[in-house]
Amino acid sequence: MAKRPRSGPYICGIDAALDVVSGKWKGLILWELHDHGKCRFAELRRALSGVSEKMLTQHLRQMEEDGLIYRKVYAEVPPRVEYSLTDEGISLNAALEPLGQWGRHRLEREGLAINATPPHASTIS
Repeated sequence: MAKRPRSGPYICGIDAALDVVSGKWKGLILWELHDHGKCRFAELRRALSGVSEKMLTQHLRQMEEDGLIYRKVYAEVPPRVEYSLTDEGISLNAALEPLGQWGRHRLEREGLAINATPPHASTIS
């Protein structure tokens, strides 16, 4: 049984937005799906080094309930499931772009390192 989408009460728009993207992995899941279009669960897990299977499953379910991602199950044996962004997920990704720019400027300003070549770059085409 699907849960109802989150409904507040919220103090402001940022509060409502952060409710949907809260969690360490959701922004990275959005980025991966934006970058690759469609991904299977194992591809996402490899791409997000450090995420547990349980946490990835929880985040994907929440994001599907929030209307950010689409989960397509193929009637095959073994079953194949692909995840992709919905229009809502695409618009959220666009809204997060300025935040990503701010983060990159902060990295430069503070002299912090960024992994320019993710470890999964060669495994997902």
